[in-house]
Amino acid sequence: DTIKVRRAGPGRPRTRPDHVLGDKGYSSRKIRAYLRKRGIGHTIPERRDQRANRSRRGRNGGRPCAFDKHLYKKRNVVERCFNRLKQYRAIATRHDKTRESYQAAVTIASLFLWLRPL
Repeated sequence: DTIKVRRAGPGRPRTRPDHVLGDKGYSSRKIRAYLRKRGIGHTIPERRDQRANRSRRGRNGGRPCAFDKHLYKKRNVVERCFNRLKQYRAIATRHDKTRESYQAAVTIASLFLWLRPL
């Protein structure tokens, strides 16, 4: 609810993403049902125990979840960005008391990462 993306023209900011990429930690029936109910596409790999349980139940286990390998590989870009941001000690340990000062530190670190290749 706190993430808002401005639109190019007039109108309220967007609060619902088009698609969600998640790791196996987000693989649950409840999360998938919530995303489906809100009309949000998702690419989340199924955990091994969930696959085994589904195959053990046979026909009653349902069909496997849709999974796009090529789209899932794009998640790596976000993970690497978080990894680079965590190299800054103030961000990794969050010494700042207020939300605003922490957000400013993340913005400054992002700018440093963006300007580093130049």
